[in-house]
Amino acid sequence: MEITKASYLVSSPSFDKCPKPDRPEYAFIGRSNVGKSSLINMITGQKSLAKTSGTPGKTQLINHFEIESTQKAKAPRSKWFIVDLPGYGYAKRSQTDRRRWEQMIEGYFKKRENLVQVFVLIDSRHGPQKNDLEFISQLDSWGIVFTLVFTKIDKEKPGVVKRNIDSFFAVLKESWQFLPRHFVTSAELKTGRPEMLAFIDTCNEAAAAAE
Repeated sequence: MEITKASYLVSSPSFDKCPKPDRPEYAFIGRSNVGKSSLINMITGQKSLAKTSGTPGKTQLINHFEIESTQKAKAPRSKWFIVDLPGYGYAKRSQTDRRRWEQMIEGYFKKRENLVQVFVLIDSRHGPQKNDLEFISQLDSWGIVFTLVFTKIDKEKPGVVKRNIDSFFAVLKESWQFLPRHFVTSAELKTGRPEMLAFIDTCNEAAAAAE
């Protein structure tokens, strides 16, 4: 897959304000400061498409980006959305803000009919975190299809990254019969980009065939 166009479209306060659900949609979410914007920029090949910030909790709305891609130079272009969702686990957020976030995210996941896949970002520098485990369990209870994306693998020694990822799946094995798909990535080194694009391309083809 080659991305030929990637542009910001709109930020919405709730699912019913989002753009018309007329193409496949891929949502990105994770704990605050997990490297979500950097990953989106890496995937799309644009350095400043999604705004990166050193301030946790910066993203507050449902941010849509229009994407066009093709497999071959003269092939028809596929059109799809990338969605940058507000992160979870930001301790300084007020109780009111957390509840607003919960309602917005739950409404989006349950009612956004063109949502194909949720990419849940996990910081590979750390062992299993309670809020990550709770969040993916919530997605599973809602019946939402998701894939894990371990980020920042260049920021820690390979042995530590492997142990952290293995530990995460060891915890899941205690209560999950089938483990979710996962990718390992580095926005700086572009690790995981070909694999994620190939996966999205396959999902786009399946969505087109189902129409």
